[in-house]
Formats: sequence, C-alpha cells, structure tokens
Amino acid sequence: MDEKKKKPELLVPAGSLENLKTAIIYGADAVYLGGESLSLRAGAKNFSMPEIREGVTFAHAQGAKVYVAANIFAHNADLRPALKFFLLLKNIQPDALIISDPGLFSMAQEVCPEIPVHISTQANNTNYGTYLFWHKQGVKRVVSARELSLTELREIRANIPEDMEIETFVHGAMCVSYSGRCLLSNVLTGRDANRGACTHPCRWKYHLVEETRPGEYMPVFEDERGTYLYNSRDLCMIEHVPELVEAGPDSWKIEGRMKTALYVATVTRAYRQAIDDYFEDPEKYYRKLPWYQEEVRKCTTRRFTTGFFFGKPGAEAQTYEDSTYCKEYIYLGTIELEEERPFLRQKNKFSLGEQLELMRPDGTNLPVTVQGLTDEDGNALESAPHPAQKIYPDLGVPLREYDVLRRREQKEEDEHEHS
Repeated sequence: MDEKKKKPELLVPAGSLENLKTAIIYGADAVYLGGESLSLRAGAKNFSMPEIREGVTFAHAQGAKVYVAANIFAHNADLRPALKFFLLLKNIQPDALIISDPGLFSMAQEVCPEIPVHISTQANNTNYGTYLFWHKQGVKRVVSARELSLTELREIRANIPEDMEIETFVHGAMCVSYSGRCLLSNVLTGRDANRGACTHPCRWKYHLVEETRPGEYMPVFEDERGTYLYNSRDLCMIEHVPELVEAGPDSWKIEGRMKTALYVATVTRAYRQAIDDYFEDPEKYYRKLPWYQEEVRKCTTRRFTTGFFFGKPGAEAQTYEDSTYCKEYIYLGTIELEEERPFLRQKNKFSLGEQLELMRPDGTNLPVTVQGLTDEDGNALESAPHPAQKIYPDLGVPLREYDVLRRREQKEEDEHEHS
C-alpha cells in the first residue's frame, strides 16, 4: 500500500437520533441526516431542529462530523422554508450542507457562508470539469454520481486540486434511475422522488395489459427469469477496499437513512474495521475478509453488486425473481443506561431461553441466552411482545451502553445466494 494514501472518511446515514449515536459509537467519522424539509428521504424519521442540535453536540463531543442534507430539487414554494431552514442551521453550525439545487446553493452561501456546502450526487457529477466548476464556486467536496467506474474516479482525482474532495457511495441500495433522477414515482403515484417522497415503484411487480383486453394481465419476462424489471441489487464494496483506496475517494458513503440501528451498527463496524485493518496491514485485511463479508450480510439487505465500479453492470446486477430482502438477523434493540441500569426498548419479540447474539463496537459478537426479563415495574416476563416496551434483560453477561441485540433468523437452510 502507498504510504502517502490518506485514510478515507467513513460517512454513515442517520435516519434518527438513535441511529446517529449508534453510527458514531460503531466507528463513523461523519454522519449525514435530513431535517423535516428539503431532504430526499422524506419517509425517514428525520430530525427536528432540537434533534439536529443534540446530534451535532453529540457528534462533536465524539470527534465526529454532521452533514445536513438539503438536496431536493426545489420548487418556488420550497424557497421560503429553505431560507428559514438555513437561518436555523446557522445557529447550530453543522459541518456541511449537502445541496444539489443551484438556487438553494446560492441561498446557503448568502445566509450561512461559514458552513461548507457539499454538492449532492443528485447534481449528476460525472466528470472532472464539473468538479472544477464547483471548485471555482468555493466548493471543496462533490459527491460523485453512482454511475462512475474506479477508472473514472482516478481520472477525476488526477485532474482536480488537492484540496478538493471526492465523496463516493460504497454500500447500500442502488437507484435504477440515473443518479436518482426518477420520474416514475411522480407519474404513477403523484409523489415526487426528487422532493423526497419516492414510493420505490422500481421494486414493484409489473404485468402487461393489451389495450383491447382490459383486465387480462400477462406477465412481463426478462430473460425468462421474472418480472422485476428495475430491481437493482445493493451495492457492496467491502471486498474491494484496496481498489477504492487506490482510486482516491476521500469519503466513503454508506446509503441507508431509512434503515434500522442494526443495519447502521453492523455495516459501520464492518467498514470501520476493514479500513483500519487495511491501513494497519493489508495482509490483516485479507485474512479478515471473510469476517467482513459475513458481517454485512447480518442485516437486512438485497443481494450484492459492485455497481458501476468495474464497468457498466449487466443483467447480473438486477434481481428479477422478487424484490424481497435477505434477512439473516433480526434487530431486537440497543442497550441504553438509566442510572447505570441497562435496558432496551424492544424492537422485535424475543423470549426467555432464546439464544441471541450481542454485538459490540469493538468487533466482539457474544452468544448469549435470555436468562431473565422484567418490565419497568419489576414484573417478570416470559417474553417481550410489545413494540418499544422498556425491557430489563438478564443475558448472563454485563451489558454496556450501545450493545446491539440481534437474533439469527431460524431457517432450515439459507434461501438466498450471495454474490
């Protein structure tokens, strides 16, 4: 490995305050989040202004950064709320704003010029000329389009100033439309994907109807494998850390502001260890590669692809048979502390006697057995069936804040191949 190579930033999604804290504790250098407006993930829980302030305070205390997404394609009606949003953020001082719309970019520059702007992938940043244009506007980071190969990223890196940063998606869901500029949701449901309200019609099952035979639904086949024409696999580059390092992106971005804390903890920890291990000793990275691969499959994902990094993907990058997720582990909750007493807010049902796994930020996975459960009033429980119920578990080991409890799905055999 070239000793001059700088360790990349690991940038992780935060769809909620819980996920923000989990991401940082499990190894994120920075997180990105959306407020209650202007974000392309309107379906996420998103952050109120007090939550953004709390998140920024927490992150900065841990030495991490917070970037706030304001990356919708704004209509006239969005401009006044945007002005208010930027004025409020000026008092909070996140580490950057993620913007794609030139009008919002100009407004942010006027209202809060001290907050850096990162140009969103939604702006279709596919060449070094675009990067140079934004550099002249004072921008120091641009998020690359997902349609770029490693070769193209290397060429961009070679043709932009050293102080300009490339941010690149390395893991998570892929959009079938070019850099996410999709009109399908708007046409079919009236919900605008470019303003944060995507209904994901690319994951739906389609049939063909002939005009003179209404009500007759004929399946649409793609190479006789199924009818899910637009259903992309999830991006995963955990096996290609050396190639990513060599290509030169400064920030490695994980997708998933709609995902659970289990996804955030699992994927963040795997990439954190893969990056650190590679920079410590490439041989250590290669020895542990099976562990990283196994870990990223322990949260809810689709089957994997390397996207456009090694050239334009073919049919193998789509899943035609169905639109379901591979779900090897179930998220049960994250340990919190109340007067030093550990508890969790139950996310999925579990019971006395069950065999579970406790994951920790340091990479430890502890097999545990549920030896006892009590509620807030000290009543003994046989199981934890109520969502968000406050549970005090006895797992036979000392529990730490931010330990994540998960359970392997019980199946006779794995139903899904991974690639």
